[in-house]
Amino acid sequence: MEEILVQFPDLNEVQKSQFEQLYDLYQDWNAKINVISRKDIDELYTKHILHSLGIAKIMAFKPNADVMDVGTGGGFPAIPLAILFPETNFYAIDVIAKKIKVVNEVATSLQLKNIKAEQKRAELVTDKFDFIVSRAVTNMPDFVTWVKGKTKKQSVHDLENGILYLKGGDLSEELKNFPKATLYNLSDFFTNEFFETKKVVHLPLKFKG
Repeated sequence: MEEILVQFPDLNEVQKSQFEQLYDLYQDWNAKINVISRKDIDELYTKHILHSLGIAKIMAFKPNADVMDVGTGGGFPAIPLAILFPETNFYAIDVIAKKIKVVNEVATSLQLKNIKAEQKRAELVTDKFDFIVSRAVTNMPDFVTWVKGKTKKQSVHDLENGILYLKGGDLSEELKNFPKATLYNLSDFFTNEFFETKKVVHLPLKFKG
């Protein structure tokens, strides 16, 4: 929690309280529905919350922007981002119902009004978004297939509408067919060794009407 306060010093009291509540909420729900590995729950703030907020180091979402989190699991990166950007609309989806239950229960406990979570496959979503975010649910070629045609035509942020993907390791082979992809090293922002190989990948996606 201390690292979040250091990295994001402009949090208001509501946001600080929401971030502080996350540990107890996830510890409680994880005991009922295992959405985070047992060994990771003690490092929730580093490996899940701060990692999710790595996207915020690359992109400050604007009010009324629409962001979809594909394969959200227990709500990452959607819930930390929804806390940080309370005026941005987040739509979190996963194919596993029990994980969506956790997302909705955590959001309700935190009184987050800007996030909606549903059990759904990405291919079945018909809405359009400014950005589509995710944490390494699959390889990039497959992910692009899932979400192509789901971005808005008009870009209003500094980066073009498209994918913001949290991924680690050597991505050269995976991204060889995506020359427009830009990699941002999270080790440039976070000192914890966990982030040494972690990246945010931005890949613009063309609008398809």
